[in-house]
Amino acid sequence: MHLRGLDFSSWQSLLATIFGLALFTLLGVGIRLLTQMTFQQRRERMNRQINERLRTLIAAYKVLGGSFTGDLTVDPTHRRDLQRREQGGVAGEPMAALDLSAEGTARSDRTRRIRDAVEAALSDIILLGTEEHVRLADKAVHELVAGHPVHTHELVVSLRAFVRDALDLDPIPADLIIAMQGPTRPASSGSGRGGSNKDDAGRNGGGSGGGGMGGGGLGGSENVNDGPKDDPHHIAAAAAER
Repeated sequence: MHLRGLDFSSWQSLLATIFGLALFTLLGVGIRLLTQMTFQQRRERMNRQINERLRTLIAAYKVLGGSFTGDLTVDPTHRRDLQRREQGGVAGEPMAALDLSAEGTARSDRTRRIRDAVEAALSDIILLGTEEHVRLADKAVHELVAGHPVHTHELVVSLRAFVRDALDLDPIPADLIIAMQGPTRPASSGSGRGGSNKDDAGRNGGGSGGGGMGGGGLGGSENVNDGPKDDPHHIAAAAAER
C-alpha cells in the first residue's frame, strides 16, 4: 500500500519511512535554528559595535564642543616650550615668556589638560569616525603638531550631524545658526583649598572656644569678689584697700 510516496506494505518499511521523515524534519529545524543564531549573533555584534562607536563619538563631541564662550581654541604649547622660550628670551626680560605667578600656573595647567583631552578625543575619532571625521581630525592633529592654535568647531558640527542621524533624530533646522563651539574647560580642583579652609575654621572655632572659657573664668572671679555690700568680709577688704 502506497500513499503519496509512503510505503505501508510492511512494518519495516513504515518504520523506515517514519525515521526518514523525523530525520529530515530534525535536520531542517537544526539548520533553521543554526541560521537564526548566526544572524542573531551577527546582529548583536553589530549593535555592540554601533553602540560603542556612538558612545565614543558622543564623548569626543562633548570634549571638543562643550564650550560656547571664552577661548574656543586649543593651545598646543607644552611646558618645555615655555621653558625654552624663557631660556632663549630677551636678556632684559628673562621671565617674560614664563609666567611663574599663581594665575599663570593655573592657566598653564588648564590649557595642558584641555590639550591632553582634545588629543585623546582626536585619537578616538581617527579610530572610529567616518571618512569626513578622520580627515578633519587629521587636519587638527597636524595643526597641533605644527604648534598652531586649533579650532574644533567644524569637526564638532560634523560629529553632531552624524550622531543625530544615527539616533534617528530630526536634523538641525537650516535657518538655525548655532554659536561656535570649542573644547570643554576642565573644572578647577579646589579640594586642597577647601581642606585648608576647614582646618582654619576648626582652629578659629577652637580659639573662640578657649576665649569663651577664659571669659567665663574672669566672670567667675568677678562674681566671687563682688559680694553683698553688707558682708563683713567685704567691708574689711574695702577698708584695707583704703
